[in-house]
Amino acid sequence: MLVQFIHRAVMQGIPLLYGSTGEIITEKSGNLNLGIPGIMYVGGISGVIGAFLYENSLADKSQANAFLAIFIPLIACLLGSLIMGLIYSFLTTTLRANQNVTGLALTTFGIGFGNFFGGSLIKITNSAVPSITLTVTSSFYSKTLPFASKLGWFGDVFLRYSFLAYFAIITAIVVTLILNRTRIGLSLRAVGENPATADAAGINVNKYKYLATCIGSMIAGLGGLYYVMDYATGIWSNNAFGDRGWLAIALVIFTVWRPNLSIFGSILFGGLYIVHNYLNDIVPNMTMSKQEIIKIAPYLVTIIVLIIVSARKKRENLPPASLGLSYFREER
Repeated sequence: MLVQFIHRAVMQGIPLLYGSTGEIITEKSGNLNLGIPGIMYVGGISGVIGAFLYENSLADKSQANAFLAIFIPLIACLLGSLIMGLIYSFLTTTLRANQNVTGLALTTFGIGFGNFFGGSLIKITNSAVPSITLTVTSSFYSKTLPFASKLGWFGDVFLRYSFLAYFAIITAIVVTLILNRTRIGLSLRAVGENPATADAAGINVNKYKYLATCIGSMIAGLGGLYYVMDYATGIWSNNAFGDRGWLAIALVIFTVWRPNLSIFGSILFGGLYIVHNYLNDIVPNMTMSKQEIIKIAPYLVTIIVLIIVSARKKRENLPPASLGLSYFREER
């Protein structure tokens, strides 16, 4: 049961890792994007639309091309997420709209967008249940290493995941190296800390904010695609994504804006998110109310970490100084 729990915790944590990595990149530029839940939702439904169109273009679904089955939903997901990032960037960077309000509006819009098109596809298929099943596409996305099952618990814990799961970990490591070891990362952090000083040093503030937000949005959108195509085995149901987008934002604070720590934090959050399902076999008389209390564990842990970090006041563990603030060059 422990091996199964760890495996499911990792799978549960991968969407959170995508979301937190994308949000960390965005926040390092000084943009506080509370639209991540909506962006992940749009990324998921965009991938579903791409997969739906491809599967329904096939006369014989058994003859599906692996490359196209992966490529089309992937590109659709990235484009949908990119558009959401561009909308946020245009409103907050160009028009200097309030970042908190814009982010919340994007979340509301993204969830509405996903539910509208999800409901439309369900009606098109005349499904007896309120969901869409894309088994052909999901079979390609959920493929694992063929020898993983032969290695016992080691294979189950470390090797029995799809390519998107490993890509999430690689992305987090690469982002960490870029932020800490490259000139681009230094410039991005400078924009987030003090955009006026960065601007005076010749750094294009708007360019970095746009790029960080758009790239971060595309990475976050992959979390929605992974959830639908791998974790949910290709089944889309409206509002089934839950509060994973908000957990991804909480994970950013929990890992003190470090993508490498998000790898372990996402597994912890994933475990806390599903632990109530396993406590029924361990703790007798586990009522529904007790399970709901346990579900708040990730948020409670985040609050405790935030209090500790704020009390210690170590600069490297604090958010970017200009986070959530619009930059007015005229006030420099």
